[in-house]
Amino acid sequence: MIRIAVVGCGYWGPNYVRVLSELQNCEVTVCCDLDESKLLAIKTNRASIRTTTDIETILKDETIDAVCISTPASTHYSLALKCLGNGKNVLIEKPLTLGSSEAKDLVKMAERMNKILMVGHVYQYHPVMIELKKRILQGDFGEIYYVYSTRTGLGPIRSDTNAMWDLAPHDISMILELVGSTPKSVSATGSSYLRPNIPDVVFLNMKFRSNVISQVHVSWLDPHKIRRLTVVGSKMMAVFDDVDVFGKLKIFKKNVARFKQSDGYEFLLNIADGDTIIPKIDSSEPLKNMCKCFLESIKNGEKPITDGVSALSSLAVLESCQESLDNQGKPVDVKI
Repeated sequence: MIRIAVVGCGYWGPNYVRVLSELQNCEVTVCCDLDESKLLAIKTNRASIRTTTDIETILKDETIDAVCISTPASTHYSLALKCLGNGKNVLIEKPLTLGSSEAKDLVKMAERMNKILMVGHVYQYHPVMIELKKRILQGDFGEIYYVYSTRTGLGPIRSDTNAMWDLAPHDISMILELVGSTPKSVSATGSSYLRPNIPDVVFLNMKFRSNVISQVHVSWLDPHKIRRLTVVGSKMMAVFDDVDVFGKLKIFKKNVARFKQSDGYEFLLNIADGDTIIPKIDSSEPLKNMCKCFLESIKNGEKPITDGVSALSSLAVLESCQESLDNQGKPVDVKI
């Protein structure tokens, strides 16, 4: 039995409590939050779970094997460092930290303590994402030309970070996974409409060495809740729409083929507009898949798919985008 504590019981923490409580060989023993009203809500639904406002209670409890951290991003580093330092395995919400140097510290601490450090890039465990990646690796899409995504809605509005750091980690991690590399350069522009110096809408661009280009649009200030990613390849195209109940993945047999004319210099373009396919895909819950992976990693001592090292690439992109954002969209080279 793996005993877990959940730290942070606000917007996303209760989902971890629910999912972890449903899994076998796992027990949520305690929840921690500074807001006692949030702890009361946990206690009302799950009377067996202890609650506390003091993180030290968890750190000193030797019966707790792991900690799930779902707190504001600005607190991730200090909390994760304490938990790892006290011999706890850690599952932490994205972004891992707000800086690469801090993230590297956590990776080193996890290695030194021989503990699992896993980051909540939950879309890596989404059945649609897994299917899409498989088809790309099989060569179904041919050469990937470009990828773009939109993640917008009306709130929730954070106070400790901007919309890019809050929302874009999901899209960046997915795009890096599908393209199979880190971009060579990025640029980002945005505006702060609700509060000064905290952009609530951001457009970021990525250029890869493979000639792939990508754009991500994120916003807390939009009338539409959109969670959509589009992949365009030389053979096929696809749309992953996580809000669509009936067809989250649509594959379009559409492409434009180039043919040389007899003189060998001019090209003819042939547009192929084929069928649209909605493949049958496993309906398992991504968060539950991710938590299962965390438990298996603790049992087997194997690194999870989204370990601390894998998160460093996404963080490097976010940091470079922030530098561009601070400099009116000036392109910035990405350094890992």
